[in-house]
Amino acid sequence: MTYPADLKYTKDHEWIRISGDTAEIGITDFAQQQLGDVVFVELPEVGRTIAAGEAFGSIESVKAVSELFAPMSGDVVEVNTSLKDHPESVNSEPHRTWMVRLKLADPASISSLLDSAQYEGLVGAA
Repeated sequence: MTYPADLKYTKDHEWIRISGDTAEIGITDFAQQQLGDVVFVELPEVGRTIAAGEAFGSIESVKAVSELFAPMSGDVVEVNTSLKDHPESVNSEPHRTWMVRLKLADPASISSLLDSAQYEGLVGAA
């Protein structure tokens, strides 16, 4: 698997796509493979402020329940409500299926995240 170069990644296997001062967050292909078939995604309320590294929700699969961690700090401006009825889209298109959109507190803090090559090295995909 190659990981899209337009995304940044965390060691906790979340990705983030930044556009100006907003960002979409999801989980990586590696994460969804480890989880197996996703059956439920719990997401935060719109308006919630989350800090980088803070758990903002959870994802449940046939194997386990895992917390979702924020790659960057910000305010939740939108959640992907289609995941309520179709959580399996995380498995079929992990790098296109966003979970939350944030208005970022500090867009410059992206420098602390991994690029695609670093993330591929982390998961052994390089």
